[in-house]
Amino acid sequence: MITSLNNEQVKNVIQLNQKTKARKKQGLFVAEGRKMFKEAPRDWISRVYVTESLSADEELMGKVRELPHEIVADIVFRQMSDTLTPQGILTVLKTPSYTLEEIFRKEHPFLMVLEDLQDPGNAGTIFRTGEGAGVDGILLTKTCVDVTNPKVIRSTMGSVYRMPFLYVEDVVSLKESFREKNIRTFAAHLKGKNFYDGEDYRGGTVFLIGNEGNGLSEQAASAADCLIKIPMCGKVESLNAAMAAGILMYEAARQRRS
Repeated sequence: MITSLNNEQVKNVIQLNQKTKARKKQGLFVAEGRKMFKEAPRDWISRVYVTESLSADEELMGKVRELPHEIVADIVFRQMSDTLTPQGILTVLKTPSYTLEEIFRKEHPFLMVLEDLQDPGNAGTIFRTGEGAGVDGILLTKTCVDVTNPKVIRSTMGSVYRMPFLYVEDVVSLKESFREKNIRTFAAHLKGKNFYDGEDYRGGTVFLIGNEGNGLSEQAASAADCLIKIPMCGKVESLNAAMAAGILMYEAARQRRS
């Protein structure tokens, strides 16, 4: 059992929680909680850490014992955890790797592109909502928040395990790839001429979602095939990025079902 904060494994988990550089160098990330452990693909799991008090849970430990694992003193585990109220189990996982070809695998792919999105909660919510709406993959510009950030991972509620994602240089660099695959790009933009529910998303479709404060860059908006907008009442000018993305994704999902 690990009982010291000076243990190298403890120090490493703390580094993985706190530093993007450490996660990228090691190709690992941390997911906390029972749900995230139970839903994790087994071939992604590097090691599982369980508190001494939770180790009495035989149902849970039956699954944990099948994997590389460590029992950790409760007081030490609290320092390893990124949450205020730890659930007593955290999983260190290998960061998945996807290619553009894998994300384009379907005949009429349904994709999201996130440009310079900074809020971990927004990013995680888009992953979760995207899975629910049937999105095939998410592309993020290199200026976006790190998907393996613990706050993003928690917000995905497990969808990060099932939603392919890939970092790209910028939105413009994708334009030719989309054109070759006959995929239309729609940019959520205040200058949109048409409302979002007046377009056809049944073919290959990509929605571009911009930064929370500044929206899409002019270059990204110019690269889109169509600018669309969500109607607003009152004095509201724009919606939260994850909310706007959710509205667009579920309109596409509605059309594709029918």
